[in-house]
Amino acid sequence: MSSTTVADVLVQRLQHWGVERVFGFAGDGINGILGALNRAGDKPRFIQSRHEEMSAFEAVGYAKYGDRVGICLATSGPGAVHLLNGLYDAKLDHVPVVAIVGQQPRHALGGHAQQEIDLQSLFKDVAHEYVHTAMAPEQFPGLLDRAIRIALAERTPTCIIVPADLQEADYSPPPHALKSLPTSSDYRPPRIMPEAEDLARAAEVINAGERVAILIGSGARQAREQVVELAEVTGAGVAKALLGKDVLADDLPYVTGAIGLLGTKPSYDLMMECDTLIMVGTGFPYPRFLPEFDQARAVQIDIDPKMLGLRYPTEVNLAGDATATLQALLPLLDRKTDRSWRQTIEGNVADWWRVVEARAMNDADPVNPQRVFWELSSRLPDNAMIAADSGSGTNWYARDVKLREGMRASLSGTLATMGPGVPYVIGAKFAHPDRPAIALVGDGAMQMNGINELITIGKYWQEWADPRLVVMVLHNQDLAQVTWEMRGMEGDPKYDASQDIPSFPYAQYGQMLGLHGIRVDHPDQLGNAWEQALSADRPVVLEVIADANVPPIPPHIELSQVKAYTTSVLRGDTNRVEMVKQGIKGKLAEFTS
Repeated sequence: MSSTTVADVLVQRLQHWGVERVFGFAGDGINGILGALNRAGDKPRFIQSRHEEMSAFEAVGYAKYGDRVGICLATSGPGAVHLLNGLYDAKLDHVPVVAIVGQQPRHALGGHAQQEIDLQSLFKDVAHEYVHTAMAPEQFPGLLDRAIRIALAERTPTCIIVPADLQEADYSPPPHALKSLPTSSDYRPPRIMPEAEDLARAAEVINAGERVAILIGSGARQAREQVVELAEVTGAGVAKALLGKDVLADDLPYVTGAIGLLGTKPSYDLMMECDTLIMVGTGFPYPRFLPEFDQARAVQIDIDPKMLGLRYPTEVNLAGDATATLQALLPLLDRKTDRSWRQTIEGNVADWWRVVEARAMNDADPVNPQRVFWELSSRLPDNAMIAADSGSGTNWYARDVKLREGMRASLSGTLATMGPGVPYVIGAKFAHPDRPAIALVGDGAMQMNGINELITIGKYWQEWADPRLVVMVLHNQDLAQVTWEMRGMEGDPKYDASQDIPSFPYAQYGQMLGLHGIRVDHPDQLGNAWEQALSADRPVVLEVIADANVPPIPPHIELSQVKAYTTSVLRGDTNRVEMVKQGIKGKLAEFTS
């Protein structure tokens, strides 16, 4: 093919934007684009997943850990549908991802063709900031430029739909004419700052407080130094939403850890006892774990004005970049000389880490899942990238894993979907092939899709400068997080038909794929197993036979929860004896450590 096609121009424009990876799966609805990628020497590189949903998750992981736009590519019809869950993950966690999707030929649209779906309607919610169907060659590269720029500016998924015949059509550029689509690929994020008078109002609120609490999310990631200075000036403790877990190191004595149902007791106490709250770059969705509405004066900083005043009746809302806003705010703050509040916080944090360790060391049958995560913490490589999946393991990730400065960690924070753990670390490895990666996954999520993506790891791992990638599977044959929610929220016993899942030889399967497999069924094996996995010359599947009856004890147990747990026992929960025994052990650790 000698002429330049629309697909060729699309691929050239991806190169112009510096895109190095496209995550996707083939189909005849995108044959033109695949051909153009091939003609371009596989630049950008096409990364083949086992399923389009995994392609979307890998693009999200690539964007999250690589701090850049992620691109996913899928065919028309079912391929496009499969992208949706990963794109919703990107939308709810504010991650820039562009979906490029095929469609039936233009002349066939409306004719009930095979695989014809109204893709414009399908994507109009998840990619509502920008979703368009290309109808003419002259719309390129403008449609792609706008999709990428809007994804970056709004931190959201966008989508362009390219009919199959248009992909292979001869390209003609937009004319210098009325209503044409001239375009540009230049983009740098703006510096967004609040007005001086609003900064002064925020400083007045903070200076008046005696017991300051700070809550940070992923939006504070580029403002680490400023958040540390803010905490030092105000004598505050810092709690972290799950998406902000890697913003500040957990070894800072005033960092109270995660907040919420999966959070820590020091974070709960911090919120319940403060008189001033500063929220930076977070959309933490559970007001129940924030101060009483009449308890604290509050200031919120967020680059997205739509997120301001959303979770708490904040007195001053500052729309701005976290780094620039804090840099302007800090000179207006008075250093608090009374450090008794800070001393209380640091004492609570030190006590909490002793509780966490004691709970991790409790006996279980056969392995306490908390200990799996505790043993990992001290062995984490300095530049590790960690992904947690959704499930009971998320509790132990949130509480037991001590992140140090320079590490990256994430999960599906707002959608809380099962299944992104393994594809996230694949995306992370393509963003940073010289850094080790660790996926912390339950057997429910592993059976849902993680097993298949081990094949993807097997396909690509030898390309990575650092081959270390560990997929740790909690093998407990229970959809344990939902099991505990049934007990604690509804008072229902475990419903074996819905909660029990079949056994599977995860480590052995990894070995079949040419990976290294390690199986652990005794707690004393854990330390050595982690050391082997983190020093291996290839990716590792670390399978741990874990006890599903270790309860994820919330930071504060309400009477309604006690009643619900009791009711589930009285209704004949099949695991009631072990469930009660492990619950008692967990609570005793608070008083004996």
